Amino acid sequence: MSVTKHNLRLARKRRIRARVTGTAARPRLTVFCSLQRVYAQVIDDTAGKTLVSVSSPVGKKNIVAATKVGEEIAKKAKDAKVTAVVFDRNARKYHGRIKALAEAARAGGLKF
Repeated sequence: MSVTKHNLRLARKRRIRARVTGTAARPRLTVFCSLQRVYAQVIDDTAGKTLVSVSSPVGKKNIVAATKVGEEIAKKAKDAKVTAVVFDRNARKYHGRIKALAEAARAGGLKF
């Protein structure tokens, strides 16, 4: 495998996922930022189920959209009776869209 930014990020992701798992008591909040959208999911890894998922509209990928996704994921998680989560930033830096989504989710009542 050649050493590229993408391959290095995938290796970091594998190392992190070996340690970070979601349970029924504390599911995993995972974040993914594509070139078009911002996605967030609350996942129970022991049951293998996605409890809640939210994404931004197509073409909305900035910090404002990430903040709205964070607020919405917190609201939906509370409706699903989830108050505490484990944050999985998907081997990305805690900066920009990832940070905006996390802070909005915390402001919405999620604990991590």
